Amino acid sequence: MIYPSTFNQDLEFGENAKDRRIGGMVGTGRYENQMILSQKSLRAGFDRHNKERNTGIHEFIHLIDKMDGDTDGVPEILMKNSYTIPWLKMIHREMRRINQHNSDIRPYGATSETEFLAVASEYFFNKPDAFEKKHPQLFKIMSKFFDEKEK
Repeated sequence: MIYPSTFNQDLEFGENAKDRRIGGMVGTGRYENQMILSQKSLRAGFDRHNKERNTGIHEFIHLIDKMDGDTDGVPEILMKNSYTIPWLKMIHREMRRINQHNSDIRPYGATSETEFLAVASEYFFNKPDAFEKKHPQLFKIMSKFFDEKEK
């Protein structure tokens, strides 16, 4: 679903809606497995000058993560079992670095494994060269997830 502007938890938008801060989300209940996006946020994510955030990629990664039934930062549809433990160790290490202000990954990525996957994926797709240079181990494992050719 595409809304013209940001919306609130009750999926209300427009001038009369309060707390319209959401640019994108994966729905629950009757909106289960649907992505709900603000058109403005979606367009901003693909603006060539915006290389930090991409609501479309972020929310799409949540949908992929949720395909196995859990939104937990471990996208089983993309990940072989042998990568699960190394992935979790890697993301927890990087989340600590984010919380210590020693990482260039957006701080929202340190809020949970789920958000780490989505935020790191934004970085992976928006600035792959910088991501590979600054986070070579993450880049390598995420390249395998997304079936990208490793450089």
